[in-house]
Amino acid sequence: MEQNSNVNEVSEELELSEILRIRRDKLKALCDAGANPFEKVKYDVDTYTSDIIENFEEYEGKTVKIAGRLMSRRDMGKANFIDVADSKGKIQCYIRVNDVGEDVFEQYKKWDIGDIVGFSGMVFRTRRGEISVHIYEIELLAKSLLPLPEKFHGLKDTETRYRQRYLDLIVNPEVKDTFVKRSQILKEIRAYLDGKGFLEVDTPILVPIEIGASARPFVTHHNTLDMDMYLRIETELYLKRLIVGGMHRVYEVGRIFRNEGMDTKHNPEFTTIELYQAFTDYKGIMDLVEEMNKMLAVKICGSEKITYQGTEIDMGHWERLTMAEAVKKYSGADYYSWESDEAARECAKSLHVEVAPDATKGRVLIELFDAFVEEKLIQPTIIYDYPVENSPLAKRKPSDPAFTERFEYFINATEFGNAFSELNDPIDQKERFEKQVALKKKEEPSCHAEVDYDYVTALEYGMPPTGGLGFGVDRLVMLLTDSASIRDVLLFPTMKPLADN
Repeated sequence: MEQNSNVNEVSEELELSEILRIRRDKLKALCDAGANPFEKVKYDVDTYTSDIIENFEEYEGKTVKIAGRLMSRRDMGKANFIDVADSKGKIQCYIRVNDVGEDVFEQYKKWDIGDIVGFSGMVFRTRRGEISVHIYEIELLAKSLLPLPEKFHGLKDTETRYRQRYLDLIVNPEVKDTFVKRSQILKEIRAYLDGKGFLEVDTPILVPIEIGASARPFVTHHNTLDMDMYLRIETELYLKRLIVGGMHRVYEVGRIFRNEGMDTKHNPEFTTIELYQAFTDYKGIMDLVEEMNKMLAVKICGSEKITYQGTEIDMGHWERLTMAEAVKKYSGADYYSWESDEAARECAKSLHVEVAPDATKGRVLIELFDAFVEEKLIQPTIIYDYPVENSPLAKRKPSDPAFTERFEYFINATEFGNAFSELNDPIDQKERFEKQVALKKKEEPSCHAEVDYDYVTALEYGMPPTGGLGFGVDRLVMLLTDSASIRDVLLFPTMKPLADN
């Protein structure tokens, strides 16, 4: 069986090698005849395929100029039907020797599937009712030297699709719809935030220090300054400096880099949106999250009720629970019945949840949330009031300093965003930063984490009460396009190079 497989692979390689030779010979013949297709610099397109398909009555009988890729050919001797795809869709065309001339037709017959062509002709409907273009002029604009995977009825191998996205887009037109929607999602978010008075800004991607957050950064070296620098793992601290500076509503669509694991929900580089609004708190940001996501569902999917991987999600209805309420609802454990850290650890033990020997009540609550709650949050849910142990940048609750004014929101058992009433006390912030950095160095002695004292200095000048939000664009696009993997919504996801490259 293995021997047959090897024979088939060799046969396919020889077949491909022959195709490559033939196509290069064709290119040489064109060049020798003074018709090098790669010398073409312009073609005046005046119509797209989708214009004709969607507005046939307006275009019927009119002459149009279109350019696109030759996708199929049905040869009937002195007349052919071909399919040509442009950036907006695909259309059938009719070409015959009597219309374009024998010389042009003979040249056309030598062209290959995948070649880029330009043509002009009259829009009509065939006897079978298919909208088409009757070609009167046609020319070769670029030669395809590699064959499209047409014999496999489209490109199905996911590895190849992700590595060669250009090929994926050619042979799987529906893939393009996902990325068109991605652009629409970003456009709608920008329009929404701009309409709320937010200003879009840019902050540094290369930063001078490794902060104490748990995410591992990518490290590079600046030759002129002779210093290591880090690709950012967040945009938060720079954006909040702008709040200090008097830019009271700001957001950034930011590329983020984290040197961590990869799976269907994580890529080392990804896109987030972080926004900060002065003079509001996390409750105000909750309202913004609900309103914005309802709007996006309607704009992108046509309804507040969407379907993700077979599950109906009602984006028009959101539940709000504190973390303590959620843990009690789904595990039965009552945070407020724990009289001590030891009692909390005993409760976790009774529920078969492993916690550290010195775990605090807050840390136990977090562990129980991870064990019992997150997987149950299918419909849109806001979980708020997080323990101070895992919220170093959030403001403490005045009524209960063991908790912070922080929330995350979950859909389909996945965290989509994180928000705070931002900590603006520089003394408290400095202490939390120093503890965070000390803990990171204890856990990872080789790291170079530092406290961002410049940010503390900024807070010392005074930052108004502020609500902040960060959410992942890629996960949101996955949800609104019903995509199972983050790689399906990234044009060029991170991939390990192939050995033979």
